[in-house]
Amino acid sequence: MTLANPGRRRLLIAGAVVGGGLLIGYGLRDRNRLTPPSGLTHGDHEFVLNGWIKIGVDGIVTVIVPNQEMGQGIYTALPMLAAEELDADWSLVRAEQASVDKIYGNYVILGDALPAKPEDHGAMATTLRWVGFKLGEGIGYVMTGGSSSVRSAWDPMRLAGASAREMLVATAAKRWAVDVAQCSTHAGRVMHAASGRSFGYGELASEAAQITPPTHPRLKTRQEYTLIGKPTPRLDVRAKVDGSAVFGIDVRLPNMLYAAVAQCPAIGGTVKSFDTAAIAKLPGFKAVVAIPHGVAVVADSYWRAKSALQQLPIVWDEGANATLDSNTILARYAQELEHGKANVYHASGDVDAGLQQAAKVVEASYQVPFLAHATMEPMNCTALVKDGACEVWAPNQAPSIMRMIAARITGIASELVTVHTPFLGGGFGRRAEFDYVIQAVTVAHAMPGVPVKVVWSREEDIQHDMYRPAVMAKFRAGLDTAGKPVAWFNRIVGASVTRSLMDRLLPWGGMDFPPDKTNAEGAADLPYAFPHQRVEHVLANTPVPVGFWRSVGHSYNAFFTESFIDELAVAAGQDPYSFRRTLLTDSPRHLKVLDTAATRAGWGTALPPGRSRGIALHESFHTVVAQVAEISVSPSGEITVHRVVCAVDCGMAINPDTVAAQMEGAIIFGLTAALYGEITFAKGRVEQSNFPSYDMLRLAQTPLIETHIVDSDAALGGVGEPGTPPIAPAVANAVFAATGKRLRKLPLRLI
Repeated sequence: MTLANPGRRRLLIAGAVVGGGLLIGYGLRDRNRLTPPSGLTHGDHEFVLNGWIKIGVDGIVTVIVPNQEMGQGIYTALPMLAAEELDADWSLVRAEQASVDKIYGNYVILGDALPAKPEDHGAMATTLRWVGFKLGEGIGYVMTGGSSSVRSAWDPMRLAGASAREMLVATAAKRWAVDVAQCSTHAGRVMHAASGRSFGYGELASEAAQITPPTHPRLKTRQEYTLIGKPTPRLDVRAKVDGSAVFGIDVRLPNMLYAAVAQCPAIGGTVKSFDTAAIAKLPGFKAVVAIPHGVAVVADSYWRAKSALQQLPIVWDEGANATLDSNTILARYAQELEHGKANVYHASGDVDAGLQQAAKVVEASYQVPFLAHATMEPMNCTALVKDGACEVWAPNQAPSIMRMIAARITGIASELVTVHTPFLGGGFGRRAEFDYVIQAVTVAHAMPGVPVKVVWSREEDIQHDMYRPAVMAKFRAGLDTAGKPVAWFNRIVGASVTRSLMDRLLPWGGMDFPPDKTNAEGAADLPYAFPHQRVEHVLANTPVPVGFWRSVGHSYNAFFTESFIDELAVAAGQDPYSFRRTLLTDSPRHLKVLDTAATRAGWGTALPPGRSRGIALHESFHTVVAQVAEISVSPSGEITVHRVVCAVDCGMAINPDTVAAQMEGAIIFGLTAALYGEITFAKGRVEQSNFPSYDMLRLAQTPLIETHIVDSDAALGGVGEPGTPPIAPAVANAVFAATGKRLRKLPLRLI
């Protein structure tokens, strides 16, 4: 990664390395991640072996899961890691949500956010990455995002399982008066083969819990795994099928009140006045509470609260953004695309010279719109402020931040704030935000002693999101006489999601240096071989709040780069698949994934009349994905996607069933955005309001999806997000193959 001011960057990184190294030396290097936190509770017949594992006298093994389950399957994948090393009986394994404690902190997110490419193993990159991981471990923020849950849990979960197993073996060996080397474990039992004796884990748990957990137990080799890597039924399925699973929207507490909210229709606007007396006598009405940028009406049921809110006279102060519209934003972007000051994220060779010497120069520009998250479960949060403490029940991706926010609003010490995280009915980055939590805690603080649940309408959700940024990009590439790329220039224009989030979280601490890595991720780290390359980004922040959206910068940069790669193939007179192969001679991992997708899709074979194929390849979150989309275009220009073949290399697939399910979900999510997704603004307002105007892919429109997992010795990659980026360019490239029309703007429209 190359930045515009490399001297200062080196100074800052060096300072981080040295300062981080000193901090690690003084406090983080030997921190024990097995010690149970004070908040870890257990039943009368249940015993805590370490901070991650409890075992009951009935043999039930409860694995503490630090990340938030929002459909990605971590309530199964993470317990699999611990159960593998523990040699547990899988039928007796359960999952339990962790409390907010540093030992459960997600250290991978911070390490991934640093400006070092995954394939860069130089001294500076390695040290920087290590410092980032250690600082993340020390800070200990509990959060879920960046497709990092399994990667973050890989070490501590296996360590916890192996440590607990050794404690159980030591206990059994002591009872039998034999050497621990004579004992073995299998399916929840410790066995002594010489005498034929055995103990179930439940029989040993109380005594084993008195042993100090060993911090360096032996871990299994990959060849010894009996659970990891095997298709495994998910632990949360039964509860979600029979209705016993508790999502945030399901939380019910004694004497609970409900709040409906209305926020200023114009971005950044506020409330000028409201007339409580006009609704004070309505059935069930309790109060009107001012919240940031709006009001909350509280009643004894949600529908009464919503009905009262609709009748509440509110006068809005629409503020400075009352005239904002999409055309203004895009016009500014177009100007910045040509003349803006750019940060260079990657540079190699001499692009200008390469373009001058090229036999052919190809140019193109692309554009994507703002997008909402549109999680199926509405934004909701329940809060209770009582007796100098605060409790929050919120489907959220960052309980550490939720606790900090609640403490800030109430003035209560953070250790007296308890955050409960139920299941999430979709996250996609939206529930790493905290606006809905601010609202619930604000209302509860104004009404102490009474739990209050805030629920957003779908209209509030669509019109007050933290949106995926609208982005523009332009390319210039040079081809030699043989059609081989010799130069690649890419300039991107858009807002920074990290800066936008930090402005909301810490308004006094925002900065743009070093530049946000997400701006150019998926563009500045291409696997293709170009002798001359430059990728740069122009920061063009707008009043529109933007946030992390499934796959973040990869979601648009993959569309840009993989569409333009296809354009180069056409300009070179080559098959798009074969063209990509010639550029991957130094990237065998990517080549294998590309070949797998193409072969499984039957690339080059005859298709039914009217159908065409498109291909795309992209790496994100340390996982490589290739997809082939098979489409048709009706005479009226309607695009139908019939089949998607997906190949994925995520390193070891912990649970292949979950990997396939996540690829399917990510493809459907990406298809919705590719074919329908668009948020536009007029008079400072979002023009879309609900699903009729912000359309979703229907079940009948969902294509046949085939997922092929490419086994690999690569480091663990994520699976929650990497399936989304390739689908839009794969479909766009297939549309070109079908019609000869190059669609360079999302959503894809021929009509």
